[in-house]
Amino acid sequence: MDLAAAYAGTAPAWVDFTATVASAPRFFYGSRTHAMHESFDVQSAAGRLEVVDNVGIAPRCPVRAGDTVEIRGELVHDAGRLPVVHWTHHDPAHRHPDGFIRLHGRLYG
Repeated sequence: MDLAAAYAGTAPAWVDFTATVASAPRFFYGSRTHAMHESFDVQSAAGRLEVVDNVGIAPRCPVRAGDTVEIRGELVHDAGRLPVVHWTHHDPAHRHPDGFIRLHGRLYG
């Protein structure tokens, strides 16, 4: 789906886009997934987003503020927070399309 339409909407949507990393990565343990996650903010043409990547499934993506990244994942909205893009990795259970983060030509996913 077009990123601008997904960003303006309220329903979850699969998106592909290019953005600039706007924050250093943060790491946390997911209470629902029971896995480590990496999260960082990006500035896209549609607006600011938070990218959340499960590094228990995919390798950590060594992003730094200012890097340009290509992202494929599911955009979801959570009231009062930035829109989140998750499923930026393969799905071992094959229930979701595979997502990715591409940094400097290398695919993480």
